[in-house]
Amino acid sequence: MSVIFDAELKKLKSRFMEMGIDAGEQLYQATKAFLDHDNTLAKAVLSRDHTLNDEEISLEKRALKLMALQQPLANDFREIISILKASNDLERIGDYTTHIARATVNLNEAHHVASVENEVTQLAILVRQMLEKIMDAYANLDEKGAYEVANMDLQVDVIYVRQQKAVLKAMQAKPSQIPAYESYLGMIRTLERTGDHIVNLAEWIIYIASGKLVELNPGKADPKLVQEKLKQQ
Repeated sequence: MSVIFDAELKKLKSRFMEMGIDAGEQLYQATKAFLDHDNTLAKAVLSRDHTLNDEEISLEKRALKLMALQQPLANDFREIISILKASNDLERIGDYTTHIARATVNLNEAHHVASVENEVTQLAILVRQMLEKIMDAYANLDEKGAYEVANMDLQVDVIYVRQQKAVLKAMQAKPSQIPAYESYLGMIRTLERTGDHIVNLAEWIIYIASGKLVELNPGKADPKLVQEKLKQQ
């Protein structure tokens, strides 16, 4: 493999890591804005809406150019393809941070519900931890770490189902606060979907490391696991 190819592949990996760091920062800022009722911060997140889109396009161009430069070996080819796919998951996470920021701006401050927000905080922290850990797993090509992060998503699904039921029940009890509760439902749904994309990232890490395509989403593969976990709480 040529020196030029090796250098370009290293740059591609570096750009992907930067995109992951940016996605993590946007997720942190968006969830913080929502939970702190900080419209200024939310608008700052919205102003950066294009960032991850631009980074994904740049990564795609680099990856295609790299594959055209020289026929890569199997391991390198897997990593390039995986970065192409995984960058789309990071871009989708960026889209979800935008949804959270918009919900923050649209939510009337008079309608915040503290009891619900305590639960949402738990979910937001868990998803942020997952994204941070999966980028660490990518940096170290850590298969074990990727599996551990994927298993964390089961708890995301449990919290999501529990909160969804609680919020729907609260909506029936307090119809005057339905707009706020709808925002909370949107928030937890967005965080749950973010967790799914992080699981996708874990699957791509394992593909890079082993060449195996695996399905790692336990809560989606077997919904009974979620119900069993709920009964234990």
